[in-house]
Amino acid sequence: MSEERRFVVQEAGRLDRAVVQAMPELSRSQVRRLVEEGSVTVAGEVSTKPAQMVQPGAELLVTEPTVPNLDWQAHDVPLDIIFEDEETLILNKPAGIIVHPRPGMNAVTLINAVRARYPEVREIDDSGRGGIVHRLDRDTSGVIALAKSEGAQHALKQQWRERETLKRYLAVVEGFVDPSHGVIEAPLGADPNDPRRRAVVDDGQYARSEFEVLEQFDDEAALVSVRIFTGRTHQIRVHLAAIGHPILGDHMYGHPSELIDRQALHARLLGLTLPSTGEWREFEAAIPPDLEALIETLRRRQRAEANHTAAG
Repeated sequence: MSEERRFVVQEAGRLDRAVVQAMPELSRSQVRRLVEEGSVTVAGEVSTKPAQMVQPGAELLVTEPTVPNLDWQAHDVPLDIIFEDEETLILNKPAGIIVHPRPGMNAVTLINAVRARYPEVREIDDSGRGGIVHRLDRDTSGVIALAKSEGAQHALKQQWRERETLKRYLAVVEGFVDPSHGVIEAPLGADPNDPRRRAVVDDGQYARSEFEVLEQFDDEAALVSVRIFTGRTHQIRVHLAAIGHPILGDHMYGHPSELIDRQALHARLLGLTLPSTGEWREFEAAIPPDLEALIETLRRRQRAEANHTAAG
């Protein structure tokens, strides 16, 4: 089974970027696969070239495979609700759960759990992504916004497109971070050596991250606050690895860690304008136990090293 979605190109550029702009719930790599598999037409003609240039006014048709309906299994997935009103739901997402279904995937996702408890979300559309505004990686925990109506989804997505939201993360990274504050502006795109990964590439999408060290644990690691001004796939993970400080436990861009079994990344704060009231609100997600335990272990190691040095 499949679902068709039509839209009109707003500005000249690459085909894959035009699709990502219109469908921000999809990653660039997902869009690239759809194009290469012949699932995108431009003005009625199938295109299999993600880099094809498209012009404003061109009509695109994207055909997405649907996935099994797993809502009935989702009642057992707990929801940590930070805030909700009639239009918007703000959750603290646990690590280990995927936000939305993907073709070929047969597992319960966060949006399945949301639809199981909020039937009105099912009415937004039948794509399996109705209610989705933005994403967090499977093993990233923290605050995430979802829409409970079609109007709210449109309004919230517009805020993401216009970069009107505030997004702050906590990360524990490898090594001694010097300087302790900085801005990373490096374009991101598909890794030419591995399509599963992202990388800093010359022809990638503009991406900007700002970091500040909150606590340094000798030369072993640092707790950093990261604000992202763009929302590219794996942005924080790739940017921090690019400056020589991969996130602790990040199997893809860094190294496994004995101290935590996932990347030590948590979406701590999200600021946005509520569609229901037009009010600006900022929401925080509590630090999860595994990340708290990691930070405390690093503190103990630092104290033990300091005591050893003093005793010597």
